Amino acid sequence: MTQNNFVNGQKNNKKGYRFLLSLNEEQKLAKAKIINSDVSVILGKAGSGKTLLACQIALQMLLEKRVTKIVITRPTISKEDIGFLPGNLDEKMGPWVAPIYSNMYQLLRRERVDKMIHDNQIEVVPVSYMRGRTFVNSAIIVDECQNLEHNQTLMILQRIGLHSKMMFCGDTDQIDLNRRHDTGLDFLSNMNVNRLEIIKLLENHRHPILEDIMAAYTQSREEKKF
Repeated sequence: MTQNNFVNGQKNNKKGYRFLLSLNEEQKLAKAKIINSDVSVILGKAGSGKTLLACQIALQMLLEKRVTKIVITRPTISKEDIGFLPGNLDEKMGPWVAPIYSNMYQLLRRERVDKMIHDNQIEVVPVSYMRGRTFVNSAIIVDECQNLEHNQTLMILQRIGLHSKMMFCGDTDQIDLNRRHDTGLDFLSNMNVNRLEIIKLLENHRHPILEDIMAAYTQSREEKKF
């Protein structure tokens, strides 16, 4: 498959898939940059489609056997201490990864995604369980990365193995850390490293009022009203 076909998400007859939702032109341009990088930082406000883009790339890589697994992680904002939650690990992480699964269900039939999860082709790994792991032949999605601290961000970067791609998705307007300057997204988005791509998505794909709300929020933060 050519790079253009990969970017457009065209059906591969041998693999037999077709995405239910198409990317817009901004996302396609971003995708072209991401597929040529090893690590990508996808920045965008709420509703910009950054997680959807990462999910589409990861699913396509899995379907075309460019990787053997999708790995999903994201901070839980409770210092990654999920032990108090009932159930096994998958059940504990369920509420945190539900938005990612929701994006995947928009792209592929639910039963196909659920089979990937059942077959362990999609693995959810809490941040606190990442240390010591090395993910080879994997597409790694790090969602809500603005809520990772510096040391956590570096630790996750060190988990990338051979033939893998890592995609960070984040938004500096959605930092939930007690101290905003602790976010690892600041140093991550300012790194000048070969094959590390910084992507900024500007379009809004949710309700039009969201743009006005976020603009007012940003202005208030800058004026230190709260």
